Amino acid sequence: MLGGGRLPSFALIMLGIWLMAADALVTSTIMPSVGADLEGYAWFGWATSGYLTGVVAAGACAGWLSSRIGLRIAMIGAGLLLAVGCMISALGPDIEIFVAGRVVQGLGAGWVAGFCYVTINLVFDTRFLVRVFAAATSVWGIATFVGPLIGGLFADAGNWRGVFWAFAAQAVLFSLAAARLVPRGDRRAGRGGVPVAQIALIAGGVSAIATAGVTDSMALRIILAPLGLAMLGLALAVDRRVADRLLPREAGDFRTLLGAAYATYFTMAAAAVGYAIYAPAILRYTNGLSALEAGYVVAIEALAWTLAALAVAGSGARWRRRWIVIGSLTVPAALTLLALVMASGDLMLIALGGALLGAAFGVSFAFISRTVMASLIEEERATGSGAIGAVRDAGSATGAAIVGIAASLTGFADGLTDASVAGAGFWVCAVGVPLGIVGAVAASRLVRLVPAGKA
Repeated sequence: MLGGGRLPSFALIMLGIWLMAADALVTSTIMPSVGADLEGYAWFGWATSGYLTGVVAAGACAGWLSSRIGLRIAMIGAGLLLAVGCMISALGPDIEIFVAGRVVQGLGAGWVAGFCYVTINLVFDTRFLVRVFAAATSVWGIATFVGPLIGGLFADAGNWRGVFWAFAAQAVLFSLAAARLVPRGDRRAGRGGVPVAQIALIAGGVSAIATAGVTDSMALRIILAPLGLAMLGLALAVDRRVADRLLPREAGDFRTLLGAAYATYFTMAAAAVGYAIYAPAILRYTNGLSALEAGYVVAIEALAWTLAALAVAGSGARWRRRWIVIGSLTVPAALTLLALVMASGDLMLIALGGALLGAAFGVSFAFISRTVMASLIEEERATGSGAIGAVRDAGSATGAAIVGIAASLTGFADGLTDASVAGAGFWVCAVGVPLGIVGAVAASRLVRLVPAGKA
C-alpha cells in the first residue's frame, strides 16, 4: 500500500484527516464553554451548521479545483484558509464573529478533506481502499483520546480560545507539509466550471434551516425550515440537468447504485449529528462533569467507530454487504436508546448508546466508500470521490440545523434548566430516528444494486 512512491501522499492524507477528526472532537468539548462565555447557547446549531456549510461548499468543488490548479497549490491554500478561520474564531468578541470564523474554518477544512479524498482515489488502487480507510479510522482513534484531552484542558482552564490558536498552527503545518510532500502537478483546463448554482442552493438551504433553529419567531421557523429542505431538493434537480455538475450524474437518482450510496451517506450523517453537538452540555449539567470528562464520554462514539472499522476491514464481499446493512440499522436503534436515556444521567447507558452509534458507522462507511469509488467512471472519479465528504457533511449540516430547531423549541436556547435539558436530551436524538430509518432503506437498496466484483 505504501510502495511505489505513495508514502508521501498517504502521510499527508493522514494529517488532513487528523485536522478534521481533532476539530470535531475538540470543538464539541469546548462548545459549552463558548456558549457560556459568549452567551450563545441559542447558536449551538449554527456553530456546527455554519462550519459544515463551509465544508460542503468547499468540498463540492474540490475535485474541479484540484484538477485546475494542481493538488499541491490547492492543499497549501486550503491549510492557510483553515488557519485564518481558526484565528477569526479565537479572536471573536461575540458569538456572531465566532460563527463567522467557523464558516471560514469549514471552507478550509472542506477543501482539505475533499483534496484528501481526491488523492485517495488518484493514488491508490481499488484493492487498497479499505486499508486506506482503516488507516484513516485509526487517526480518528488517536483523535478520540487526544482531542477531548486538548479541549477539556483548555476549557477547564478557562481558555477555550487557545484551542483555535493551536489548530491554526496545525493548519499552517499542513500547508508546509503539502509544499514539501506533494509533487507539482499538472493543471488541466478541462471542461465545465464550478457548480455555482448547486453550491449556492445547498448553502442557502442549510442556512435557512439553521436560521430556523435560532430565530424566536414561530412564523419564520414554519417558513424557513420547509424552504431550506426545498432548496436542497432543488439543488439535486438542477445538478442532474446541467453540464457543471456537483455530483456524478447518477448521484441524484435513488434508483441507481450511486444515488442509493449518497442517500445513505446523507441520511445517516444527518441522523447522528445531534448527539455530538448537545451531549457535552447535557452531561455537564446532569452529571456535573468537567469539560474534559464530558468530552471523553462523547468520544466513546469515535472510539467505537475506530475499533469497529478495524475489526471488519478484512471482511469478504458477502460480509461487506451485510455490514453496510447492519450498520445502517444500528443507527436508529442507537438513537432510540439515547433519546430515552440522555437526560437521565445514567452514564453507562449513554456510553452504550454512543458506542453503538459509532460502531454503526465503523462497520459500514468504509465499505460504502469503496463501493462508490469502484463504481465511478473515469471522467467522474475526481468529482465523485471529492463529493463523498461533501454529501456526508451536507447531511451533518442539515441534521445540525434540524436538531437546532428541536433544541430551541425545548427552551435550550434560553439557558440550561431541568426542563430544557430533559426536553433537549430526548428530542436532539429522537428527531434523528426517522432519518436513520430512511438511511437503512437506502443502504438496503444499495447492497442490492452492487454488481459482482465491486462490493
